Amino acid sequence: MFMLLTVAIAPGLALFSYFYLRKQIQKEPSKSLFHSYIYGMLLTFPILFIQYVFKEEEVFHSEFFRETIFTSGLEEFFKWLVLFIVVYRHVGFQDPYDGILYGASVSLGFATVENILYLLTFGVDQALLRALLPVSSHALFGVVMGYYLGQAKFVPEASTRPMLLLSLLSSFGLHVIYNAILQAGGDYNLYLLVPFMLFLWWFALTKVKRAHLLTIDKYIEDRRAAR
Repeated sequence: MFMLLTVAIAPGLALFSYFYLRKQIQKEPSKSLFHSYIYGMLLTFPILFIQYVFKEEEVFHSEFFRETIFTSGLEEFFKWLVLFIVVYRHVGFQDPYDGILYGASVSLGFATVENILYLLTFGVDQALLRALLPVSSHALFGVVMGYYLGQAKFVPEASTRPMLLLSLLSSFGLHVIYNAILQAGGDYNLYLLVPFMLFLWWFALTKVKRAHLLTIDKYIEDRRAAR
């Protein structure tokens, strides 16, 4: 059991450590990030319950629609809701990069519990594939969501709501594409999934780099203003 939990938790911690260590200026307090990680973990249970009820009651006749549009929207909306209510409205962001850290933290909390439940059910044989696909994809969805959430904190007031909306829609759109590829199945599934995951990593890392540059600019401006 200990080995299984270690294997299930390790990918999420490794990914979060990577994004946390990328920030070189004014690192966010680990306590706040840990709390957001716990919130993400707790999200898993109501989301799985709602998915189970909708599946058992056959609310959607199309399995493809349920597993792509509905599941993607449900998961990303709840993650966004936690980020908006618990983090965005009550935590003072020091810079734009903080949005990425909180977005990744909530998403990886959710992905970690989901991964534990999956490996408890199906065993550790799928651990590597789970780390490369579902866990990393959730982290990257969270990075993109968090990037726009962080932007919303520092843009002019007129642009705040569009940025908040974009933080939800961007992660939702990426999640829909990911789930659609998985649901499509067939022999060519892997040929679609690998390029998409490479694109997802590239897209998320461009947001990480952009947020880092914006953070440096803000740090320089704050230092000049303090003189």
